[in-house]
Amino acid sequence: MKLLNLKLMDITRQCIGIDSAKKDFVVTYAVSDQFQQIEHRATNKFLMKDAGFKPFIKWIKKYHNPSLPLIVVIEATGVYHEKLLALLHDLKYPIAVVHPKRAKDFSKTLEVKKVTDKIASRYLATMGLEKKLKLWEKPREIFRDMKVLTREQDQIQGKITMIKNEMEAEMYREAENRSTLKRLQAQLKLLKAQKAVVLKEIKDIINTDEELKKKIDDLTTIPGVGMQTAAIVVAETEGFSQVQNKRQLVSYCGLDVINQESGTSVKTKSRISKKGNRRIRKALHMPALTAIRHGENKAIFLRIVSKTGIKMKGVVAVQRKLLILMYTLWKNSSQFDPEYERKKEGDFTPPHELDLVRS
Repeated sequence: MKLLNLKLMDITRQCIGIDSAKKDFVVTYAVSDQFQQIEHRATNKFLMKDAGFKPFIKWIKKYHNPSLPLIVVIEATGVYHEKLLALLHDLKYPIAVVHPKRAKDFSKTLEVKKVTDKIASRYLATMGLEKKLKLWEKPREIFRDMKVLTREQDQIQGKITMIKNEMEAEMYREAENRSTLKRLQAQLKLLKAQKAVVLKEIKDIINTDEELKKKIDDLTTIPGVGMQTAAIVVAETEGFSQVQNKRQLVSYCGLDVINQESGTSVKTKSRISKKGNRRIRKALHMPALTAIRHGENKAIFLRIVSKTGIKMKGVVAVQRKLLILMYTLWKNSSQFDPEYERKKEGDFTPPHELDLVRS
């Protein structure tokens, strides 16, 4: 990056880009003038713990000009950045949390060929100066607690499935080991009990907030969507506060379609990006199958399958529709209206048999 040596009187904006990891984080301080000329003035690395946070705040004060607008841009990386995020929020710094997919797409516009922590913090700082980013708002504690519990429940269910598979494999052995089966059964019993406790805690949290409970109940009026699915989607989107519209929501969950086509030489099959929140996609899979078998979405599924011959594309389309419908009901504080759906989709009954869905 060419050093411009912008004068103080010329600077109109300033930004701090942060590339966070498990053990440390790299920061870059950058400024721009009225012509959007950008200069990266300082880069440093700090430990991702209290011992690193204090020198980082001193570092900010060293470069930050309080009389000029400042934004801190952080790329979301799992849970590693959350303590730093909370600290900056408590200190009243304006923050923008950028999805990794969006950060990567922006880096491509800068023709970044090699990505290191230092370079990543630089293009995040550049992004904050060039783009108008939505400022991050600290989520309500109730959504934070719901997210922790719904993720714990998903982990427990994964362990239950693994143990069930081990038990089934043990039963097919030539010499069945009874003591092994006994231990597996004990583990399975414990995990099921823990799953029930976590589920009760999720319900108790929802019941403490009347408005949240009503909105969750509204979402469960959608055929195929149960309380657990609604809780996961609401928790992972923090009450849909992480998105501003339906398009952003679809992208946030990785259900947006990618299709590369250029002239006659480049043409790939359309597919979903899968670069968003995988937990929401996973949570919507079974509800989508249920909605296909018993709801209005059967026609959509069959129409897509008859056109593409790929059943999974039909399932993904229904997942996407359920997600958008949940977002709409949440924003409007309304319940699912089957009559509205019939008017929208038409009273079409496909000639296909239901066994196409079940096969």
